[in-house]
Amino acid sequence: MKTVRLTMAQALVRFLENQYIAYDGKEHRFVEGVIMLPGHGNVVGLGQALAQEAHGLKVWQGKNEQGMAHTAVAFARQMKRKKIIAVTSSVGPGAANMVTAAATATANNIPVLILPGDVYACRQPDPVLQQVEQIHDLSLSTNDAFRPVCRYWDRIVRPEQLMSAMISAMRVLTDPANTGAVCIAMPQDVEGEAYDYPENFFRKRVHRLARRLPEPEAVAEAAEVIKAAKKPVMICGGGVRYSEAHEEFREFAEKTGIPFGETQAGKSAVVWDHCLNLGGIGVTGCSAANEIAKEADVIIGVGTRYTDFTTSSKWLFKDCAKFVNINVSEFQAVKMDAAVPVVADAKRALPALLKALDGYKAPYKGEIEAARGRWKKELARLDGITFGPDYVPEVNDANAKSAFKFAEDMGADLTQTAVLGVINECIDPEDVVIGASGSLPGDMQRMWRPKAVDTYHMEYGYSCMGYEVSGALGVKYAVPDHDVYAMAGDGSFIMLHSEMLTALQEHKKINICLFNNASFGCINNLQVGHGNDTLCTELRFRGEDGAHSGKFMPVDFAKIAEGYGCKGYTIRTLDELRAAIAEAKNIEGVPVLFDIRVLPKSMTEGYGSWWRVGDTEVSENPRNTAAYKDHLDHVKDALKF
Repeated sequence: MKTVRLTMAQALVRFLENQYIAYDGKEHRFVEGVIMLPGHGNVVGLGQALAQEAHGLKVWQGKNEQGMAHTAVAFARQMKRKKIIAVTSSVGPGAANMVTAAATATANNIPVLILPGDVYACRQPDPVLQQVEQIHDLSLSTNDAFRPVCRYWDRIVRPEQLMSAMISAMRVLTDPANTGAVCIAMPQDVEGEAYDYPENFFRKRVHRLARRLPEPEAVAEAAEVIKAAKKPVMICGGGVRYSEAHEEFREFAEKTGIPFGETQAGKSAVVWDHCLNLGGIGVTGCSAANEIAKEADVIIGVGTRYTDFTTSSKWLFKDCAKFVNINVSEFQAVKMDAAVPVVADAKRALPALLKALDGYKAPYKGEIEAARGRWKKELARLDGITFGPDYVPEVNDANAKSAFKFAEDMGADLTQTAVLGVINECIDPEDVVIGASGSLPGDMQRMWRPKAVDTYHMEYGYSCMGYEVSGALGVKYAVPDHDVYAMAGDGSFIMLHSEMLTALQEHKKINICLFNNASFGCINNLQVGHGNDTLCTELRFRGEDGAHSGKFMPVDFAKIAEGYGCKGYTIRTLDELRAAIAEAKNIEGVPVLFDIRVLPKSMTEGYGSWWRVGDTEVSENPRNTAAYKDHLDHVKDALKF
């Protein structure tokens, strides 16, 4: 057997160079590159290896470990999990920073390879700088924190262990049913240790994407359930997009006449104005989808995990409703108790099920058109909401006066829904929008009208604040010929926007639409909507009463962007917004930030949904006990499984 003597780090890079993925007659490199923030855990070993061995792999410089890992997650998501970026950090805090991004990837079933430096395997210099010592277990390090948030975890304590570890890593990273974050911890001494690796380890490896076929018996059982349905509805989940079953899903809906609601991950698999598209479903859904879903007798979930937001905490559906679940994951396919599971790739399962239905047509009689018509009127109203003396916030609570106080302190009177409507109107159909947290995901799932497929990118499995800017860069890496618009609240932007500097460094134009309402508006709504007073959810100066009750804080985010060298726009009117978007379209290679001051409480409402959040059973505040009574009223009607 021929061998080649390489360090563990050199062997790792050479291995990554030769990983390919094949699907539907296509074949391409699986690992696009490595984002690196050098430190004493990776700069000498892996850093040297990248300089020597990275030929096809791209190498980028990160600015914050969490941010660069979010960039990698967004890239893989936009590439429908068929390409990945690896990320590497130093020992200690650099590694710990990536734990949040690893959880984000795993919660969303997105592949990302995380390569943190680790403490010495030999233990001779212990404790090294940034090492956390545990007196009960000297084998523990910061990197053990990755274990619960990764699909696969390993630590390379001898250089030859790399071979079995990386084969297992690639197995998980290319598994549609069980993918997520993979962590390979690299002790910094082992990174530089050499081994005579078999040359065969570095051969070109082609990982074939398995499109699991449905069992005929499962298809037949599912077809019998659907044939008996009087008011079936489908749920378009992220699995439709990842399996690239867009056309199969659309054809199934059209030939059966079954309408569908969209999850955050499934949105833009089919364009918004398709006659059977009911829009977002669940807690952040719209009236059309929720009205139809409440009356449905059969729910056909395609590639959905049935999160609490999709099911309105299992309250949305009737207790007599039946479920048919098409999912490549057995774990997901058996959810919702008495569901008929069809464990298969959506691209293969939908045509088989359509054939088994043998011409079935859902017996709707105008309900779909009526629900869609009512929602279109509501969209027009949301687009046109303006501030004035008679303005009534959508979230009507004891603290609704915040909107008027904000307008006074900040000199702004734009509503969030009107701003979203203008952005949707002004950007090009092929542009990609991205979001993750706060009230914007709800408003976007309801209001955003994708005019082209795969142009809606929402991280809502983990709803991770700080994903938006970093994620926009990852999307731009994936689709460099498309403009990318990140929808971020001011709270999320403050948490993490470091990769805006990376975008500038790499000449990547990303557009950041910053909705500045000087608050964590979504959580403030949740807080006061369940009987509590505002506490730490508005960005106000501390007042004379000792609380954060003073004036709203007028941060100039456009100047922050300009300080980095990006282009900043200060937006206070809708005309300014339209003009800025039009001008920014001609900017190339420079990130753009639109600082848009929007009124608190100017987001959308719930549209017949409910979310179980754990109300307070005992309280001195009667508003809390009223909220708990409402909680009990909903719980008794929720499905119990």
